[in-house]
Amino acid sequence: MLTYHFYPPDFSGQGISLFAFFILMFFVSSMPMVINNTPIFLIQWVTMAVFLTFGLFAEMIMVQLGILVLLLRLKIQKDQLFRLPLNSLLFFTLSLLSGLAYFAMGGKIGVDLIENPQYFWIAAAYPIIHFTLNQVLISVIQAALYGRKISFLEKDLIWETVTSLITFPIGLILYILYSEVGILALLFVGVPFVSLSIILHLYYSSEKVIDYLQKAADIGHQMAERLDVNEVMELFILKLSEMLPVDYAYILDIKDNDELHSIYRIEHGQIKPNDLKPTKKSEGISGLVLGTRKSALFHSRKKWKGIAKEFLPEDAESLICVPIVRSNEVLGILLLSSAKKRSYEKSQLMIVDILCSHFAIAIENAKHYEETKAKSERCALTKLFNYRYMEAKLNEEFSRLQNGEREFLSLIILDIDHFKKVNDTYGHQSGNEILCELAGRLANLIDEAGIAARYGGEEFVVLMPDTSKEDTLAWAELIRQTIANRPFILKQNIDGSSSSTKVYITASIGVAAAPEDADDSLALIRHADRALYVGAKRAGRNRVAEYVK
Repeated sequence: MLTYHFYPPDFSGQGISLFAFFILMFFVSSMPMVINNTPIFLIQWVTMAVFLTFGLFAEMIMVQLGILVLLLRLKIQKDQLFRLPLNSLLFFTLSLLSGLAYFAMGGKIGVDLIENPQYFWIAAAYPIIHFTLNQVLISVIQAALYGRKISFLEKDLIWETVTSLITFPIGLILYILYSEVGILALLFVGVPFVSLSIILHLYYSSEKVIDYLQKAADIGHQMAERLDVNEVMELFILKLSEMLPVDYAYILDIKDNDELHSIYRIEHGQIKPNDLKPTKKSEGISGLVLGTRKSALFHSRKKWKGIAKEFLPEDAESLICVPIVRSNEVLGILLLSSAKKRSYEKSQLMIVDILCSHFAIAIENAKHYEETKAKSERCALTKLFNYRYMEAKLNEEFSRLQNGEREFLSLIILDIDHFKKVNDTYGHQSGNEILCELAGRLANLIDEAGIAARYGGEEFVVLMPDTSKEDTLAWAELIRQTIANRPFILKQNIDGSSSSTKVYITASIGVAAAPEDADDSLALIRHADRALYVGAKRAGRNRVAEYVK
């Protein structure tokens, strides 16, 4: 009101021109570029021409309308509605201070700059003042509200500087041309510039896509380097969360060809248990994606709430659901969600789709590696660790003992008594059954207290880190009783009969511990083996013996 009072506009006979300027401003402000989450819209050249033609009040109104168009175009969320009055006040202050500075320098409205060149330099100074004040006001607001320091090397500021250098001269040209030919100037200048705005908008959009593609390729390489399935999933979700606004992430595995089960679940950065209710094929969003093999993108909850039958949280809004495909086979489903509306774009959906292809390959490679590793480390018959793995593990644990990471390191070696007689009586297949059952008892009993392995033939070993010799002897006695006190059930006999047979067996056990019994890993094995044969076998079998120097 004060601006209208002190700088009254003269709109007589210029309604059509004002409307034409508004249309031009509408097209320009509806095509912003968002750089570092900062929208850059190139309306300054239009509002500058409006200011020089119609005055400060008209420029203020035009700027406020431009802000409204921009924020509607950006579709700000409810929690960001404060930006409307904030930006309105910011640009009102900017218009007022720039206009007052222009008038203080002796500038006038509606002056023919060609016939009055002394006013040209004042008009040329106006955009410089406008741009400088804009950066100062933005710096103050960002420091006050967000605690963010502005760097002159930031990408959004560089873009704004470059575009301002391009657009402000065009504003002067538009004003001069409008003074000469009237409303046609908007066609001569406006149409090419709107086309340029579209080109810049498309250029930046393509630059974003290229940046996403480069990141996707880098993430693909990083996943390919991981050989653990859980590490691949963790890296995949972490990198997606860095690229996109992800509040909820779920990786779903397919079981029985029609049920989706959660195998990796993160909510607000926290890993959650995979205890979600399964989703069937063609049910819910993930089920539909599995059935159609097509990705899905939703901008808000109201778009998908009628479809969803799964586990999505109450505050989930934007949603991306993509099939994880390998060799034309759907291996699983990725579901990402944000608590904000319109968090995802179609270009981002394309990038997620590409990343899912990298992820599928990385998971298959990791699974293949784990299977191959398991085969090389496990006994094919008993599924316990084998001699090669145990030897490497023993060396590793002995190094920890020597480095002070372990206080004790104990070893149990057991050998089944008279096992050849069992094979001769019941057959080698029955002998294998006994080995498998003994391995199962050993694994269940030891659990996480030690590492059990088949050492060869009918010999088994148990490595027990940080367990004293006294405690290890107690474990060994428990193992002996577990073998001796309960019969082994044979289902296949040498005579071919189908009836089950109970067989009782015993085992002799030797125990040695470091550092008291051995200075290296080979000595620990040798001394435990000596305790087995000298202290247990020769003493009558079915007993536990410790190494004695």
